[in-house]
Amino acid sequence: MITGKNYIGNQLSAIGNKTFKTFNPLLNIENEWEITEASTNEVNQAAKLASEAFKTYSKISGEKKAVFLRAIAEEIEALGDDLLQVYSSESGLPNGRAMGERGRTLGQLRAFANHVEKGNWVDASIDTAQPDRQPMPKVDLRKMNVALGPVVVFGASNFPFAFSTAGGDTAAALAAGCPVIVKSHPMHAATGEMVSAAVIKAAEKTGMPNGVFSNLNSSGIEVGQALVQHPNVKAVGFTGSIRGGRALFDLAAKRDEPIPVLAEMGSVNPVIILPQALKNRAEDLAKIYSGSITLGTGQFCTNPGLIIGIKSEGLTNFVNTLAEEIVKVEPSCMLHPNIAGAYESNKANAMSQSGIKVLAGYNEDVKPNYARQVVTTVEGNTFLNNPILHHEVFGPFSLVVQCENKEQLEEIIINLEGQLTGTIISDDDEIRTFTSIVNALQNRVGRIIFNGVPTGVEVCPSMLHGGPYPASTDSRFTAVGVDSIKRFVRPFSYQDWPNDLLPIELKNENPLGISRLVNNVRTTSKI
Repeated sequence: MITGKNYIGNQLSAIGNKTFKTFNPLLNIENEWEITEASTNEVNQAAKLASEAFKTYSKISGEKKAVFLRAIAEEIEALGDDLLQVYSSESGLPNGRAMGERGRTLGQLRAFANHVEKGNWVDASIDTAQPDRQPMPKVDLRKMNVALGPVVVFGASNFPFAFSTAGGDTAAALAAGCPVIVKSHPMHAATGEMVSAAVIKAAEKTGMPNGVFSNLNSSGIEVGQALVQHPNVKAVGFTGSIRGGRALFDLAAKRDEPIPVLAEMGSVNPVIILPQALKNRAEDLAKIYSGSITLGTGQFCTNPGLIIGIKSEGLTNFVNTLAEEIVKVEPSCMLHPNIAGAYESNKANAMSQSGIKVLAGYNEDVKPNYARQVVTTVEGNTFLNNPILHHEVFGPFSLVVQCENKEQLEEIIINLEGQLTGTIISDDDEIRTFTSIVNALQNRVGRIIFNGVPTGVEVCPSMLHGGPYPASTDSRFTAVGVDSIKRFVRPFSYQDWPNDLLPIELKNENPLGISRLVNNVRTTSKI
């Protein structure tokens, strides 16, 4: 049953006087559930509970955390079709997408369980003492990763499961030993409550401390601001717009004790199609990219919003075919009227810029909240001189930039903002003659793709989902895969500490059998 209340640890609470409802964009009506926004008092309670829980949860073994994470996955799975129906009613996304995203979320939780259970993630490093070293003795030093403290996770509008309540940020923080307070996304608050109930149930079943997880509702920005400014909060995970992520980043930096905001934000994901590829398969590429641009109504952070090529007959064929193919795709529903409205506004702004030519757009009538896809084109010099054209239009929109030559292509890449992904389309080994283009792109993106599409983010240890600002606020980290745990830890050293008082990962006996760097040698042996 959906109560519309907040979870303050394992207790439901609704003492605030502000309520709101979520929206079904497919039916274009409000959903029935009345959601109560968290009060200042509830924010303080959740933060205090999380701080108390951290004292014990941060010391819990990897094995016990793994049991907890697997239990969360099991409890979410046990919610069955009821959860999927609520998900779809709040997002307009089809059942197949709901099932796929749920599967991804369960997989993330179980991957982190395996990761912390093995224990290697702490990156243990040991340099043993040398008391007889001259001219001065060497002390015993042992280093490992430790949890930062309570983490606030902001739910993402476009992934109600995978980047929200029990999504990647929450799984990574819990795996690291950090209690989590979720600021539930207002567009899918009921979905968030159901998932939160599963997390709380798993916490109670596995003996986790009360306060290891809380879920707070809010239709505006006030609750999020209060959480980021709260002295008990030690880090923030965010997936969303550049404007929202930057606001949180600035707020956290102004605290008496600044804290990290690990934000994954906007991206246009440039696709560079090299001349030989355009000559050989312009039509096929256009068909592939018409599908990628419109996939999920363009509501992915890896949507190909920018396609770049050098003027040629092949590029002309690509542009003409893309225009033909894009209008064949049936429009689909966006996540919320606000998102649909922002798409129309941003699209109109981009199309109004001087030098922009509309190649094609879907012009038939559509249902409310459905997005009409558009592809446009512009000359390379115009693009270089208009920063507005460099910005993301969140939805099924893409801009083809037609460059005069290789030099202009490289200049455009160099002048791009930081991106999550960049793609190179190449034929007949021509990429070897474009190494400067590849190098320039590498400096602007977190992941570079060869002969593919950027849409689709594999969840595995080698995935890097992040990039130079504004793709993320810290390009050293990924928001996807088990390495994302590194965002919520800090290195910590013990000097000349008695062996029996050391954490189990640093003891001489190495009871966990983990891989450690001992006196500059990687080993699983005892000392």
